[in-house]
Amino acid sequence: MQESGLIKFFMSPSKIIRSQRKTLSISINEDAELIVRAPKRLSIEKIQDFINEKENWINRKISLVENQIKDVTSNQNKILYLGTLFPIIIKPQVSRELIFTGEEFEVNSIEPNSLSLSLKKWYKSKFREIALPRVAYFADKHNLNVNQVRIKNQKTMWGSCSSKNNINLNYLLIMAPAEVIDYVIIHELAHTIHRNHSVDFWRLVQLIMPDFQQHKQWLKANGYKLRRV
Repeated sequence: MQESGLIKFFMSPSKIIRSQRKTLSISINEDAELIVRAPKRLSIEKIQDFINEKENWINRKISLVENQIKDVTSNQNKILYLGTLFPIIIKPQVSRELIFTGEEFEVNSIEPNSLSLSLKKWYKSKFREIALPRVAYFADKHNLNVNQVRIKNQKTMWGSCSSKNNINLNYLLIMAPAEVIDYVIIHELAHTIHRNHSVDFWRLVQLIMPDFQQHKQWLKANGYKLRRV
């Protein structure tokens, strides 16, 4: 029986990362590539068997990521800010790298790397301006103790809270609706009281934001859009 093209794809994962780990895992990255993480001495045959066992999951995940890529590509001439897509207009006479008029973004160049750097710089500044006061607002209102707040661009996390109540927030959240930003802030503030995701933790989140579930779901469904800058 002739192998299908899909099986041939499985026979050649994009990357096999070997390490001292004891378990085997697979993942699909943001480019819809199959990545395998395996123990150093695990045979290719056992890796292939594992991939074949996960065929249905791999197909679903690749399809999902490919649809996400198409979605982002179809809107590549627009910029997401506070949950709304705004058009990018090229104006060579624009003195600054990027200007937001309230209706559109004006840029003097649409060269990808330059635009990405300018946009990240602008996002970080806007996040500091808009989001940081919200941290203080919720902390003061609910008597929550926060030590330091740091703004970062983390690849896999929207926020985190340390044992010393230092909170990290991903500034790319500025692309999301304001309520989603508030949800992440409240989520991390709740961790200053409850260090895990216990029933008491979620009860506190709901006490502060009764409709948090819809904002949590928005981030789960649309988070990929925020990472492709």
